[in-house]
Amino acid sequence: MLIAADKFKGSLTAVEVAERVTAGIRAVRADTGIEAVPVADGGDGTVAAAVANGFERREAEVTGPLGAPVTAAYALRDGTAVVEMAEAAGLQHLPPGVFAPLTATTYGVGELLLAAVDAGARSIIFGVGGSATTDGGAGMLAALGAQLLDEDGDPVPHGGGPLRELAAADLSGLDERLGGVDVVLASDVDNPLTGPKGAAAVYGPQKGASEQDVDVLDTGLRHFAEILGETERAESPGAGAAGGIGFAALVGLKARFRPGIEVLMEELSVAEAIARADLVVTGEGSLDEQTLHGKAPAGVAAAAREAGKPVVAVCGRLAIGKKELKAAGIGQAYALTDLEPDVARCIAEAGPLLEKLAAKLAEDHL
Repeated sequence: MLIAADKFKGSLTAVEVAERVTAGIRAVRADTGIEAVPVADGGDGTVAAAVANGFERREAEVTGPLGAPVTAAYALRDGTAVVEMAEAAGLQHLPPGVFAPLTATTYGVGELLLAAVDAGARSIIFGVGGSATTDGGAGMLAALGAQLLDEDGDPVPHGGGPLRELAAADLSGLDERLGGVDVVLASDVDNPLTGPKGAAAVYGPQKGASEQDVDVLDTGLRHFAEILGETERAESPGAGAAGGIGFAALVGLKARFRPGIEVLMEELSVAEAIARADLVVTGEGSLDEQTLHGKAPAGVAAAAREAGKPVVAVCGRLAIGKKELKAAGIGQAYALTDLEPDVARCIAEAGPLLEKLAAKLAEDHL
């Protein structure tokens, strides 16, 4: 059996999911051969998945989304780095209940990218998601050497709000080493930078933005693209990822956009592991409509279907029907809420419940 599942956000990492599913299966069939390949789709947890699959974990002190220093991790193997923007500018770096929709910065993301280059990275898988920011990646570009100035010639303050004050932008000062680094923008969303499907409108409210804040941010992002002369690139798939940092990666890093799960599956040799398996177990915290659009379980299931291997899924909650599951290539799904209807208890006791769920899965399929 192959366990290729993502994290259960807020309760279990992808590694912990694999450990609990393994324990539950072996409680029923101790002799079952199990291979675990924790996966991610470019969002938070991507570095952890890479480290679990043989990459070396590295750390750097960088600027957090609120300006205070934070310790951020990246992964490195054979000249390839996995850099996760959430490590430097993710929501996990905000105090509980505190948001900074107009001023949160991606400056530390640029510092983290430079740390990877300093360590010898020649190619970078740039995973974006789980961000606390909506600054279009302006902070990241500034950290990499860009000049973003207001009408007085002073650097524009951090955050997406002040982008409306931007009068001039010069990217010629970007660290010249970046020109020799191949950057892949790995994301599970393909939103444009601005507009009703853009970074501010769709994801701003999750980061504490009011309706008025969303208008301010969208105006700022649109102005940012105009000053850079990149309004066409602002419409590119992935430009709106992680508060618009996708746009900055496409423009400043000449990144190539690819669905995150595809990139990570290639790097972690998931297809090869699927070929060795008789049954594939995938999953994530919530199996819902979003899962079907580029999330890790959908990517794993698609690869397994292509290889002719059956797939089952484990999850915290199941919010799609059998028809949708079948269309995604998932034969059956097991949810923690099947065992414990109280969602709060499911989150608090996710580990033990998942072991019980995996035992049920083993009874059904082994």
